[in-house]
Amino acid sequence: MVVAAALVSCTQASSGGGPGGDVPAASAEAAVGQERIAEDTENADRAEREAAAEEPTAVPTPGPERVRDAFATLQATLNDTCTPGAGDCAYFLGRVTQELTELDEAMRADGKGPGHFKQPLADMKVLFDTLGDDRSEAHLEKYFSEIVGTRDGINTWMQDHPDDYR
Repeated sequence: MVVAAALVSCTQASSGGGPGGDVPAASAEAAVGQERIAEDTENADRAEREAAAEEPTAVPTPGPERVRDAFATLQATLNDTCTPGAGDCAYFLGRVTQELTELDEAMRADGKGPGHFKQPLADMKVLFDTLGDDRSEAHLEKYFSEIVGTRDGINTWMQDHPDDYR
């Protein structure tokens, strides 16, 4: 019986049984639980950092919709015009120049690549090189024919490439 009593005593001590035996076990379980929470939080934070590091920093390719949309806004200027020297060209020429700039950017970013848009991109480069950075009304009026001609030429090119805007 002494052996049995000693065995019961040892079992209670190792299992947390007996008087006050549940306190150390609960404290140990709480400590383990807190360690798991801290570890899970650390793992989640690490996963977020790794996912953020894996995200591409480059802007996604806009795709054909972007070319289509940029062309549509340029095409909306086809029936518009102004009279150089009459003071009514600032908005019109500024808008056409801006629309051409956006179309240029869209064509360069398109999945088909700039080689597909070789002619319109070349025409816009010539225009932009001619205009430089000056977007004043007087300067744009000086190049009225070049701006409108580039717009109209790109419209004609795009009409021959309906898959790029439909």
